[in-house]
Amino acid sequence: MNITITKTTAKKAKPDESALGFGKIFTDHMFMMDYSREKGWYDARIVPFENLSIHPASTVLHYGSEIFEGLKAYRKADGSVQLFRPIENIRRMNRSAERLCLPQLDENDALEALLKFVEVEQDWTPHSEGTSLYLRPFMFGNDESLGVHAVHNATYVIIASPVGSYYAEGINPVKIMIEDEDVRAVRGGTGYAKCGGNYAASNRAGERAEKKGYSQVLWLDGVERKYIEEVGAMNVMFKINGEIVTPMLSGSILPGITRMSCLEVLRKEGYKVSERLLSIDELEEAMENGTLEEAWGCGTAAVISPIGELCYKGKKYAVNNGEIGETTQYLYDTLTGIQWGKIEDTFGWTVQL
Repeated sequence: MNITITKTTAKKAKPDESALGFGKIFTDHMFMMDYSREKGWYDARIVPFENLSIHPASTVLHYGSEIFEGLKAYRKADGSVQLFRPIENIRRMNRSAERLCLPQLDENDALEALLKFVEVEQDWTPHSEGTSLYLRPFMFGNDESLGVHAVHNATYVIIASPVGSYYAEGINPVKIMIEDEDVRAVRGGTGYAKCGGNYAASNRAGERAEKKGYSQVLWLDGVERKYIEEVGAMNVMFKINGEIVTPMLSGSILPGITRMSCLEVLRKEGYKVSERLLSIDELEEAMENGTLEEAWGCGTAAVISPIGELCYKGKKYAVNNGEIGETTQYLYDTLTGIQWGKIEDTFGWTVQL
């Protein structure tokens, strides 16, 4: 792949690493590439970070033809930078693209582009404990005409943002409300794709939960309103009577990279792991009789987010006395240890610059 590089003439000052937050500060450059049905992908380039200019009739503005990914680059103790399972993000992006009739990316080219971009911006990867460089690849349709149809022209972009530690004050269990009105997605829809519409549609329930003092919502399926699906913008797992249970990928659940990694770690350690339907009735029974031992969300931003309380139809249930469980802590320590290069990567997941 031929990638042209145009360096900025106005470099930004590096931010205070103790006050990074999430997604508020952006690096000096961005990667861009264009697509047309006639040319395929062309004009791969790294250019100074700037606003995008699109036609007012652009497909993405009217019909939501947009997908994205999220992954991180990590600064190791020796100063080098590595990524965690980037090829899986590229593969998931292609599955999302297929669902929304956006063009496919060549895996090798996409990985080369990602690594070259991180190489150019690697000085932005922070050094402080728990910090990282968040990478946001995204693709959108930009046909300059109104009308619902498969995309003929598209743009692919990667931007980056140095982000702070998700758990700046320690890893504390969160309170979750089980949502029984709105649904996130249905089978046959776009639930397994990482597209903006899924997140926009989840905001109403999230706002209701926040007003009641809960961090996020736990979604039920969109047909029977009976089976557990995701928690907020993360996958979810439960330890019930010694068994790790996570909802099966039925087409309405995002196939998370962190979810996949958790399952591989747990199986290697000999845990009984089940990917299956989990009804709210079964979960409520486990909460009632005390066999629900642990619960956690898993995703790129938090890696592992322990759940200390679940609320269903106004009834509150403490999980593990509101404390982080042994399995939850083990997963967090293992995955973050691999990501920051603190422990050996026996899985072959990391990619060094």
